Amino acid sequence: MNQRTMITTNITVKKKSPLLKVFWEQRYLMLLVLPVVLWMLIFNYLPMLGLVIAFKEYNPFLGPLEGFLKSPWVGMANFVEAFSDKYFLFSLRNTIYYSVLNLVVGFPIPIIFAILLNEIVKIRFKRFVQTVSYLPHFISWVFVIGFIHVLLAVDNGLLNGLLMDFGITKEAIPFLARPKYVPAIVIISQVWKSFGWNSIIYIAAITNIDPTLYEAATVDGAKRFARIWYITLPSIKPTIVILLIFNIAGMISPNFGLFEQMYLLSNAMIQDATEIVDTYTYKMGIVLSRYSYATAVGLFRSVASIILLTGANFASKRLTGESLF
Repeated sequence: MNQRTMITTNITVKKKSPLLKVFWEQRYLMLLVLPVVLWMLIFNYLPMLGLVIAFKEYNPFLGPLEGFLKSPWVGMANFVEAFSDKYFLFSLRNTIYYSVLNLVVGFPIPIIFAILLNEIVKIRFKRFVQTVSYLPHFISWVFVIGFIHVLLAVDNGLLNGLLMDFGITKEAIPFLARPKYVPAIVIISQVWKSFGWNSIIYIAAITNIDPTLYEAATVDGAKRFARIWYITLPSIKPTIVILLIFNIAGMISPNFGLFEQMYLLSNAMIQDATEIVDTYTYKMGIVLSRYSYATAVGLFRSVASIILLTGANFASKRLTGESLF
């Protein structure tokens, strides 16, 4: 091999590895990010090794490490048992039901609120409304459920008192003792607690819209509703689509505080209406110490979430042209 061929080969090798060059040029930034990467590896990815016990009959009495390594392998038995258990299927149905309700009712409200808030001209009043709408997000579910019990109590409950005082009902309604009232209580309290906080990202997206578009539309004679329909909504469509994809992906694994809400709201009379996958997993894993079975249920939820995320992303890309990847 002559010298010219060696030089050409070295140039080709350098061109094929630009990633190393980027890492070297940004080495100080990489060192800055390194603690965060290590934290994610240790606390987010390393524990995923424990998913293997979903395929075993984990024995906690052997000790953490010995139980992890020496527990007998059972394959898909835990998954088969889960889908043969009517209580798991019932909790799965409830989870999907509440997630769909929250998606249909709760998802549009922050968008509408952000658009209405954008139409407020007086800055002080606008900031006051924003602050008031954000506050429920920081209130603990323990306090919220306690307030719901006071509000809907049969004896001396505020709502029952008003209904009877105005002659709407002759006797107190046991809202917290009848399963048919649970969906309304859950969704209303969920929307009240989260709509202000969830509207922040939409408000930020609206503030990035070019004001000259509104000015030009006003000159052309467009009314307020027309400006919202033809300028505001199309401009924030990418944000709406991305958040919708995330909400669909979280239908099986709710990420909006449904476990705390259901666990605190539940009682013996409405237990069937408040049983979801989260509470079912908690009872199986923590209360009954069936760690392998609870891990299998959790693994199923994670796989289902990935499938929903991929499907929602594909559908969004085909229908709207917007997607995560």
